[in-house]
Amino acid sequence: MSRRGPVCVGDRHGFDTIIDARSPAEFAVDHLPGAINCPVLDDEERRIVGTLYKQQGAFEARRVGGAMVAANLARHLRERFAEQPAVWRPLVYCWRGGMRSGSMVTWLRLVGWDAQQLSGGYKAWRRHVITQIDTLAPQLHLRVLCGPTGSAKTRVLQALAEQGAQTLDLEGLARHRGSVLGGWPGVAQPAQTAFETALADAIEAFDATQPVYVEAESSRIGRISVPPALMLRLRASPCVEIVASPEARLDFLLRDYANLGDDPQLLAHQLHNLRELHGGEVIARWQAWAHGRNLAALFAELMARHYDPLYARSQGTNLQQWEERQSVAAPALTPADIERLASAVIALPWQSLNAKLPLPASGENS
Repeated sequence: MSRRGPVCVGDRHGFDTIIDARSPAEFAVDHLPGAINCPVLDDEERRIVGTLYKQQGAFEARRVGGAMVAANLARHLRERFAEQPAVWRPLVYCWRGGMRSGSMVTWLRLVGWDAQQLSGGYKAWRRHVITQIDTLAPQLHLRVLCGPTGSAKTRVLQALAEQGAQTLDLEGLARHRGSVLGGWPGVAQPAQTAFETALADAIEAFDATQPVYVEAESSRIGRISVPPALMLRLRASPCVEIVASPEARLDFLLRDYANLGDDPQLLAHQLHNLRELHGGEVIARWQAWAHGRNLAALFAELMARHYDPLYARSQGTNLQQWEERQSVAAPALTPADIERLASAVIALPWQSLNAKLPLPASGENS
C-alpha cells in the first residue's frame, strides 16, 4: 500500500475515482469534475450533527455523528464500492480535507485500497479554479463570433467544434442564451461556482498554441457572471461578424426559438421585463402576440426595436478590435449554411490580427 504526503489538486488525474464525501446538497452546488457523491453524512444528518455541536458540544456531536458516519460507510462498502478491485486508487475530499474525508480514507485503507485524501478539500479546489481562470484566460488566442440576434452564432460555434476547432461555449456552460428570452426550457442555471469549475476545466484542456473560438457575450449570461480575466481577453480579441439579412435571421429564430410558443404566459411575463425600455403600449402589443403565438410578428419587432439597436450600441463600445473586424456573409442560416459559415470562419486570415492582442500584464501569470 502506498504511503505518501499530502495530495494536491494537481495530482487528481492520477486516481481511478474521485469521491466527494460531502452531503448531497453541497455536491449539487459544485464539485470536482468527474467526482461521485458518497456522503458520509446526508443533508439531514449533517443538520442534526451541526445542531448538536452548537447546543451540546463537540463530544455529543461526534458520538451521534460517528454512528451515522459508520452506517453510511458500511452502506457504501456494500453498494458503491463492492465491485472495486484490490488495486483501486480513490481520491477522497470533503469541505476542508478534514474529518469527513479522513474517516472515509481510514476505512478504505483498512480494507486494503490505496485511498488518499485531497489536501485542503473542496476549498483547495476553489482556489485552484480561481487561479487557473486568472492565469490561463489572459493567454487564450480567442477569436470572437459577433452578429445581431438571430445570426446563429451559437450554432456556428457548435459547427466549428464539429469541424475540429477549439471552442468555448459560455452559454452552454451557463445553460442560458444570454438574452432576456434566453433561459433554457426546464433547465436551471448552475451555481456561479459550478460555472467557474466547468470554465476552468474547459480552459485547462485547450492547446494553448491554437485558437479558441468564442461567442461575443456581455459580462452576465442570465444570472451568471463571466470572470473579469476572461471578459478582458474576449474584449481585446479579434472579431468576425456574421452578416445575415433580417429575413434570414427571422427564419432562423422561428426555428431555433420555437419552444417560446409552447408557454405563452411565461413568454408574456418575460417580455414584461422590457417595459421600462419600451413602454406599456409596445409591451402590451408584444404580449398580445405572445398570447396569440404570433412569433413571427413578435420576433420581427423584437429584432428591429430591441436587439438590433442594442447590438449596434454595444459592439463598438465593448470590443476593442471591432473596427478591424472581418465578416462572413450568410445569405441563409439553414444547417447546411451554418456548416459552410464555420468553414469560412476557420479559413479567414486571422494571423495578422493576433498580433494586436495585448500580452498578460507583468505578474498576471504568477
